[in-house]
Amino acid sequence: MSEMILKAYAKVNLCLDVLRRREDGYHDVKMVMQNIGLYDELSFVYECAAKASTSDEGSDAYVIELTSDSDNNQVPMDETNLIYKAIKLMFEAYDIHGSMKIKLKKSIPVAAGMAGGSTDCAAAIKAVNTLCGLNLSLQDMMDIGVKLGADVPFCLMAKTALSEGIGEVLTGISPLSDCHILVAKPPVSVSTGMVYNNLRLDQIEPDEHPDVDGMVKALEDGDLRRVAAKMDNILESVTVKLNPEIKTIKDIMISMGALNALMSGSGPTVFGLYEDMEEAMAAKAYIIKKGLANEVYITNPV
Repeated sequence: MSEMILKAYAKVNLCLDVLRRREDGYHDVKMVMQNIGLYDELSFVYECAAKASTSDEGSDAYVIELTSDSDNNQVPMDETNLIYKAIKLMFEAYDIHGSMKIKLKKSIPVAAGMAGGSTDCAAAIKAVNTLCGLNLSLQDMMDIGVKLGADVPFCLMAKTALSEGIGEVLTGISPLSDCHILVAKPPVSVSTGMVYNNLRLDQIEPDEHPDVDGMVKALEDGDLRRVAAKMDNILESVTVKLNPEIKTIKDIMISMGALNALMSGSGPTVFGLYEDMEEAMAAKAYIIKKGLANEVYITNPV
């Protein structure tokens, strides 16, 4: 029996542009993704079993048991969970026999535009690779990950990246300078598919698209204020119209000292960059007091 515990970090999109809709229904994107210090914790226990003989009809090759220490019913603990899907895919692809028990300690908000499901999935892929002795390369794991979700390869790479294609073409870039990141998720859930399906690229002028290249350069220069000025997310044109509280939270963060604030991914989570911890704490308290969000955190870049 072998065990391991992994931290699965959330991400925010410092800049997010959508270039076109593809024939397969996905969208080509160009975005900058940054891990932050908010994370889920996953413990894995793997017990190897001898391979069943052909005469053992009906015997199970593997058992996957997924539990959570939370009563959050937004996270399914069955075969629909990406953790379960990743382990099942790898057990079957590499003919692994035995049992894997996973306990999830959930801290990343659910359906929040922070890759909570994808980062848990990435942790599961890493755990199977290590505990089952597969010795897969990072690229091998990323090739598995993209079959499960567009953000999974980034979560496996686990460093600040320029993301292109459907999210699987990744280039490591300079990370966000040290700062305080205020994260607030309003009590609504957003469907990523719905947001992309309602994005009207034909109604967006060329100069209205986010300057992703400018963001990459600002990060390379380590200029936090210029990074803040380049923060932009084309998906806000859809999500904010449906959930105006997103703009309210952004405005509060900026009025209370944030260099800038932005919706992450398809939303609804908002994050703001602060140089001053006291200002971030004051904004956090105000957002909670106003009842705009009950999942509010102050963290840092990772």
